[in-house]
Amino acid sequence: MGAALPQSTVGVLALQGAFSNHLSALSTLGVAGRAVRRPVDLEGIQGLILPGGESTTMSMLLDSSGLREPIADLLHGGFPVLGTCAGLILLSKRIHDGRADQRGFDVLDIATARNAYGRQNESFESAVELSGGGSIPGIFIRAPRVMEVGPNVEIIGTRHGEPVLVRERSAIGCAFHPELSGDPTVHRLLIDQIGRSLTAVADASQED
Repeated sequence: MGAALPQSTVGVLALQGAFSNHLSALSTLGVAGRAVRRPVDLEGIQGLILPGGESTTMSMLLDSSGLREPIADLLHGGFPVLGTCAGLILLSKRIHDGRADQRGFDVLDIATARNAYGRQNESFESAVELSGGGSIPGIFIRAPRVMEVGPNVEIIGTRHGEPVLVRERSAIGCAFHPELSGDPTVHRLLIDQIGRSLTAVADASQED
C-alpha cells in the first residue's frame, strides 16, 4: 500500500474512548495525528478517525462540543474517515438498537447492532479474513455487528463470513479495535484514502 503525502495530518476524535491508541498507531506509521476536541481542531487535517467508546455518550458529546455539524459537513463532502467500534456505529445509516435521541453521520449504507458480540467480559480476539487474501488480528471489545450492507458498500474483511471491515467511497468502518493489535493494515487503508483524496484535489486544481 502507498503512503500518505507528507503534509497530511489525521485528526482523532478525542471526546471519549480509545483515542490515544489511535494517535500512537499513526505515529508508528510516521503520520501526524491531532486530538480533536473542538471545531478549531478540524482545521488543516486531511482525514479523521472516530474511535471506539460508548456510542450514545459520544453522540451527546458531539453535540455539546459543537463538533457534530462541522464533522457532518466534512464527511458528507467525501472527507476520508475511519470509524472503529463505536465509530462504526456513528458512521452507519441505521442502528438496530439505538436510542431514540442517538444520531450518527449516515455515510455508510449499513445497519449495525450495538454490543452484538457480547459484553466487556466477553471480549475476544479472532482472525479477520481480508478480501484481497490473508488475514489480520481482530480485537473485539463490546463490538457492534454489521447486520445489513448496502449495494455500494465494499466488504474488505470478514469474521466467520460476517462483514467486520467495510468501505463506501471515502468512509471506512471497522467493528474491531485495530489500534490495539499492533497491525497497521486498517490505519493504512485510511492513509491510502487520504493520499487518493489529496491527489484528486490536486488534479482538479490543475484542470481549473
